[in-house]
Amino acid sequence: MSYAIAYVATFLVFLAVDFVGLSYVIKPLFMRAIAPLMLENFRVIPAFLFYAFLVFVVMWFVSWPALTADKSLLWVFGSAALIGAAAYGTYEFTNYAILKDWTATLVITDLAWGTFLTGFSATAGVAIARLVVS
Repeated sequence: MSYAIAYVATFLVFLAVDFVGLSYVIKPLFMRAIAPLMLENFRVIPAFLFYAFLVFVVMWFVSWPALTADKSLLWVFGSAALIGAAAYGTYEFTNYAILKDWTATLVITDLAWGTFLTGFSATAGVAIARLVVS
């Protein structure tokens, strides 16, 4: 039961926090740099699949071990942030390597955002699961 609570909590926190970040930081930055490449409305299914899979990976490698071995929330944040950095870094550095209008500012901002977002969401998910189950 605590695993399901942690997954749902992590997923919902991820969506809510990312909505704010995308709306006020990432989208305006991307619009200035690569507006001609952007869709007017994002594709919901691919976005949902990425979020669902990333949260599952974080659950597998971070949240489940934290719930069974009572790891600290600092451990959860750091471990999940590392996964976030790998996921967002793959996207950002690949784009920077192959797309002419991709900028270092896009890389740094989105990489930092994804790293923080993943660490924060996992930490919140584990904390919520611990509160609900205890």
